[in-house]
Amino acid sequence: MIQRKVLDSLREWSRSKYRKPLVLRGARQVGKTTLVRELAKDYDVYLELNLENENERQLFETGNDVQKTITDLFFYKGVMKTDKSVLLFIDEIQYSKPAVAILRYFYEEANYIHVVVAGSMLETVIDVRKISFPVGRVQYMAIRPCSFIEFLRGIGDDFDVGLIESQADVSAIHFRMIEHFYKYILVGGMPAAIVRYAENRDIVAVKEIYDSLLVTYKDDVEKYTGNALQIQIIRTILDVGWYSAAEAVSFDKFGNTAFSSREMSKAFQIIQKAMLLELAYPTSSVQMPLSPNFRRRPKLLWLDTGLVNYYAGIQKEAFSVKNIEDVWRGRIAEHVVAQELLTLDNSLLTTRIFWRREKGTSSAEVDFLYKFNSMAIPVEVKSGHNSKLKSLHLFMDECPHSIAVRVWSQPFSIDDATTQSGKQFRLINLPFYYVGQLEKILEKYVSPVLMSR
Repeated sequence: MIQRKVLDSLREWSRSKYRKPLVLRGARQVGKTTLVRELAKDYDVYLELNLENENERQLFETGNDVQKTITDLFFYKGVMKTDKSVLLFIDEIQYSKPAVAILRYFYEEANYIHVVVAGSMLETVIDVRKISFPVGRVQYMAIRPCSFIEFLRGIGDDFDVGLIESQADVSAIHFRMIEHFYKYILVGGMPAAIVRYAENRDIVAVKEIYDSLLVTYKDDVEKYTGNALQIQIIRTILDVGWYSAAEAVSFDKFGNTAFSSREMSKAFQIIQKAMLLELAYPTSSVQMPLSPNFRRRPKLLWLDTGLVNYYAGIQKEAFSVKNIEDVWRGRIAEHVVAQELLTLDNSLLTTRIFWRREKGTSSAEVDFLYKFNSMAIPVEVKSGHNSKLKSLHLFMDECPHSIAVRVWSQPFSIDDATTQSGKQFRLINLPFYYVGQLEKILEKYVSPVLMSR
């Protein structure tokens, strides 16, 4: 199994005295079941159910008597009831409303049983089938594709993982680190793709995994909605949407189709609930709180850069290019940074946001804003001399702090920069392989003096 950071969060949940039944949310094949089975090794008893199975679904059809349900679960699994630690995993819980309803009683009357639930289509059927999880009686955790660090662990390069996590001086092996990151861009973060690639380091061998994932996502469309038109639109998005990754999109006639803006917007929202993509909206604010402007065009960010490279047909370009920033006019560089930023926590509330200022006929845009210590830290994915970071400089002129981040293919460094209006700020130049360490690096280098204007 690939060593996942989120497993630490699952263990923290299991030890917490405030623990509630845990609902895992995430797209298909991001590793939810594998993670729970790994967590189960910490318990004396592990009970796993899949409610696609009618017999197992019937265990929850007898009402809200949670003690009877627990007795039935042990009996069904052929396990003696025990006072030892017990983990119950209910997969595909969306197939049983009574199973969802009884979660509140696991919390209120049987909290000694640790309960985790998941469902491959959970994100959409919560709305479509009017399934409502007990408010205040459950908690949620997002499971996403693997980060770059997890990719390295998955292919067995643990030594370099240690160097990155300790933020050691890796300038002597910078090119090796960048080569690692190139591989991550090609393979992506889907666990099955990493495992297949690790077998013989052959990117071609992963094709079968990518094809299987796309077929699975398309086959799920009917479960997203019962509306025939929406099914058609969702299939269209899953066919052509990959070509618009990291690009500001317009819903009206998206993908050269005849669908209206309203129809396309609703279809995108359904796919977003399935956590296959995110529509990242801009803000014009330079300080907290960052309020997204939903009237402006959003950037389309898919769940995984490896899938984007494959489905958009740019694997060969990504394989042969010398600079990450040159792949697909810089869009892949931006997309993979967005993916890394999302892996920094497990909250379902985490979203990507970017800055856009429009004044008269001129506009400026910064790729991402990262929330740190009540500050909006600008993150620009770009190479070149500091003076060419025009949008970043404009942002720094308006913001109340003096810290900015530029992600690039060169080694780590910190520059003292000055905007055209004369404001001095500290520019942290972050190599791609350090994006996953952004929080630690900001904690290390951002002092109260630098945070003030």
